[in-house]
Amino acid sequence: MEFPSPATRNPVPLTDGSQHQGTVFLSAAIDHPRIVTGDYSYASCHVPPDDWAAQLAPYLYDFSPEKLVIGKFCQIADGVQFITASANHRHDGFSSFPFMVFTGRGPDSPSMPAPGPDTVVGNDVWIGQGARIMPGADIGNGAIIAAGSVVTGVVPAYAIMGGNPAKVIRMRLDAPTIAALQEIAWWEWEIDKIAAHEAEIVGADLAALRRAAAG
Repeated sequence: MEFPSPATRNPVPLTDGSQHQGTVFLSAAIDHPRIVTGDYSYASCHVPPDDWAAQLAPYLYDFSPEKLVIGKFCQIADGVQFITASANHRHDGFSSFPFMVFTGRGPDSPSMPAPGPDTVVGNDVWIGQGARIMPGADIGNGAIIAAGSVVTGVVPAYAIMGGNPAKVIRMRLDAPTIAALQEIAWWEWEIDKIAAHEAEIVGADLAALRRAAAG
């Protein structure tokens, strides 16, 4: 069976011939000037929202200075939210109260925080149910974020993170294997090649994956 195009909004077929409305390829479902999504990354919700961008990143506005960047082949479970930098209040002085929200002074207000960093998710990242990804988080390729985790800072490639604040529970693979996978970067292959080598990609035989990469 042919793999669906990344332009497919609802890529999961059901037995009755319809498409599962609660799962979307993000590149097809989100049109937001501050969100960049890679091909084949998907999100799922038990109750499909009208606005997937607002569901995932409720504080990221059209005029926000920061971006949310999500790589290819990411898997985002129900209830995940990205708390991007525009949710911040200024907190370097005596009060964190956002006076500018109520005065309408905008960027000229003394209470307006400085622009914050982008939030970046690598490729082939699995984010579990209800996780919160905080402003400026940088999640490496192949990482797994446990359900309910609160993620800040840098997440190493192929780490399993969990807790609040999330910490490395363990690395999925040893350092030489991680380095090899970063070099192989199977997520950059053409989709037909990826589909043809599904077994090697989801398996644990690095030599077989190397042969697939070379083929």
